[in-house]
Amino acid sequence: MASSRHSLSLTRRGGTVAIVGGESLLGKDIRDVVEHAAIPAQLKLISTSEHGTLITEAGGEPTVMTALQAADLVAAKVVLLAGTPESSRKAFELLQKREPMPVVIDASGGLEENPLARLRAPQVETSRPDSAQVQVIGHPAAIALALFLRQLRQAGPIRSCVIEIFEPASERGQPGLDELQQQTVGLLSFQKLKKQVYDVQVSFNLLPQYGEDAPRSLEDIELNIDRHLASLLSSSATDVPMPSLRLIQAPVFHGYSFSLWVEFEKNPGVLAISKILASNRIEVRANGDEPPSNVGIAGQSGLTVGGISVDRNNARACWFWMVADNLRIVAENAVEVARESLE
Repeated sequence: MASSRHSLSLTRRGGTVAIVGGESLLGKDIRDVVEHAAIPAQLKLISTSEHGTLITEAGGEPTVMTALQAADLVAAKVVLLAGTPESSRKAFELLQKREPMPVVIDASGGLEENPLARLRAPQVETSRPDSAQVQVIGHPAAIALALFLRQLRQAGPIRSCVIEIFEPASERGQPGLDELQQQTVGLLSFQKLKKQVYDVQVSFNLLPQYGEDAPRSLEDIELNIDRHLASLLSSSATDVPMPSLRLIQAPVFHGYSFSLWVEFEKNPGVLAISKILASNRIEVRANGDEPPSNVGIAGQSGLTVGGISVDRNNARACWFWMVADNLRIVAENAVEVARESLE
């Protein structure tokens, strides 16, 4: 493996890529993807912390991470936002004062409502869209489902689809992980539960909604996935009907899990479906193999699909179980957009 100094410097011919939120869970995944990709740029890490400069580790070496307010973004050709939506909006306010403004890649979703924004997901796009000053990476669950459905459509026309999405705590960043861990410890030691992120017990629980005081409702997140999926399916020219979605908060730390029910016009059969699904981004596991799990997919690219079976009550339909690393999906799509912007 290349050293951190080489990996984070690479070559300067493409300019500088600044990652705002380099200390976040997503920021760390983006750094990992960059270190293993030939990105023609120098990488600059910027923290969203209000406590000043941070010293962190990257590729086995100490790395200085400048605070956002003190960061020099003048040289950046591309700015990748990987912190919280709030920090992304703050960073964008600073960037708007620059002339010319760099290409902004928002992996946090904070700039989705900005009129300059365009939804991006290179892994499911059939052609590169027109350039935009702000490029928002699609929701990882929407990207995963668009990738799956687009590939599955090759097996035959789809009549309808119902999907349950099980969301991990890492979608709420480090605070979500910390709260799930603290709740688990608290329940086992009969302590009062921390409820700042979810405002409800998440540990040892499955939830269709959060508490009333949660910063963001599960319904809003579900609607966001629905919008992104509709847009991605439309842009990829795939004649797949929009599925019915239900988002459930799961008591897991990392990785999305999906339970999918798909009804075909004519069921091609499990064997044919398995062969068609198997591709460079989708691993298919037979029923005798180890089943896909969110733990097993951690840190891995693409999707893993298994548990494929014909619905015993509807011969035209099949059940699927699918898992995907939410952070890795966003990181890979964000880095690909950065690569395009540097060409």
